[in-house]
Amino acid sequence: MNLPNKLTMLRLILVPFYVFFLLMPVIPHHYLWALLIFAVAAYTDHLDGKIARKYNMITDFGKFADPLADKIMIFAALACFIQLGLTGAVVLIITAAREFTVTSIRLVASGSGKVVAANIWGKLKTVSQMVAVLVVMLLQYLLELHTMGALSLGDAGTVSFWFGVTGEILLWISVVLTLISGVVYVCQNFDFIRNAK
Repeated sequence: MNLPNKLTMLRLILVPFYVFFLLMPVIPHHYLWALLIFAVAAYTDHLDGKIARKYNMITDFGKFADPLADKIMIFAALACFIQLGLTGAVVLIITAAREFTVTSIRLVASGSGKVVAANIWGKLKTVSQMVAVLVVMLLQYLLELHTMGALSLGDAGTVSFWFGVTGEILLWISVVLTLISGVVYVCQNFDFIRNAK
């Protein structure tokens, strides 16, 4: 297994760790630990692709595992946010629907010898999702510090409201980009989908 694939596997291995910290409020600074682990995982996504392209280490395993690891990372974070009351299920449902649609198109296409390449909208979607997740965790950590009295941000109710609104806006921006990228994939491959047997 080459280095990019090891980094992809590391990303998958890190998922249960940030999920554990996200869902364990009894652990001091749990949002910070989850944030740091997710940030490392997100960086491996950037790093494995860069190394694979630069040193011509692209493999079939990497083509399959890399996007799968991204999806698992995001789905896990969104599921935790739902459980914590930080967002609604619609965010996860739309994201999952897009991912299943695009993955299905890619699987059918690969079986027919057609390659469905990534595009700029897919990259923007992934970046927006990771940034939204990171910012939501950062805001929750700042709110946690405020609650502990380690950081003064003003009225707790007002701060909580605006942090929540900011997180929701970022998550919905990622949802909009997710929808756009899904529509673009379908439109770009519409003839193939229509004629698929």
